[in-house]
Amino acid sequence: MSNPPVPLSDLTAVEPQAVYLRPFTVLAPAGRATARVGAGFVGFNTVEILVRKGGVIERAIAPVAEIQLWSRHQGREIARHIDSLLDRITRPREPFAGVSMDLPRIMGILNITPDSFSDGGNYFAPEAAARRALELVKGGAAFIDIGGESTRPGSDPVAPEEERRRVLPLIKVLHQLKPGAVLSIDTRKAPLMKDACAAGAQVVNDISALTHDPDALATVARLGVPVVLMHCQGDPKTMQDKPTYTHAPTEVFDYLSQRILACEAAGIPRTRIAVDPGIGFGKGLEHNMAILADLALFHGLGCPVLVGVSRKSFIWHLAGIEEPKARMPGSLAAMLWAVGQGVQILRVHDVEETAQALAVWQGAARAEG
Repeated sequence: MSNPPVPLSDLTAVEPQAVYLRPFTVLAPAGRATARVGAGFVGFNTVEILVRKGGVIERAIAPVAEIQLWSRHQGREIARHIDSLLDRITRPREPFAGVSMDLPRIMGILNITPDSFSDGGNYFAPEAAARRALELVKGGAAFIDIGGESTRPGSDPVAPEEERRRVLPLIKVLHQLKPGAVLSIDTRKAPLMKDACAAGAQVVNDISALTHDPDALATVARLGVPVVLMHCQGDPKTMQDKPTYTHAPTEVFDYLSQRILACEAAGIPRTRIAVDPGIGFGKGLEHNMAILADLALFHGLGCPVLVGVSRKSFIWHLAGIEEPKARMPGSLAAMLWAVGQGVQILRVHDVEETAQALAVWQGAARAEG
């Protein structure tokens, strides 16, 4: 539950970990903002501060300097926490797997599955998958995310050997072709993470944030590759069975914060981590909309933010479009909203169309600057 904003002077805080910051982003950081998100393509002058008190979120909006002054009156620990959040929001993002985060980047989806919700069976044949990968790169993808296990709502797990059989030959072929994009392996299984990276994958993308397989943390640490940590309430089979949150954005933030700390303890530095709030994974429409509205909150984790909104069912609920492949306009609208909140990586099916939309968005942003 979240209350309407109150004057900053009426807001009080006790526990540092119950305080969050959401920058109000603008599109032309060079000329219209005093600070930039990750030293990147959006900036901000004003911040919304959120304070969790029991099951209620209280909010206030103020310029950055006023938020810092307020924090000094709340005590040393609150002031340190606010300074840490602002540092993480503004600190330059390191390139992710060698890809600069100074502009929004596209991750093209390549599902080698018969049952994915939108494109299941389309690229199950190796030749079709390889052609599709090259199309994604030509269309503007900086990353290709290759998955052999559908994680759509209600899906059953795939046997490890079958998942390996689906993805490893393609990764080997693409590694030899050097398509000009970073290859990412979308899996929850540590042995496949290891084998996929040996075959040429350079990023691990795990919807369970390295919790499904007890060996995943140590495996990614040993591999030394970047990792995407995603939030999911439950597992794909059951995740849409009445998902429950008191305040979805801050609860997802807390989960991802804890997973980052677990990674750091295992030897995976924050500079090799990207975070994904997991739109549609164990979340109802109201939870998805709350997370999208507060996307800029996740910059306080100090990592590149990845968002996957492509063709997802919230578009059906909002716009009445039942067929996933017909949801591209809704996907583009959600994607542009995310970019306006400073999201650095967009995981999409429609790469060429997304690249065109981004080109227009960036042109308008440059003109305003």
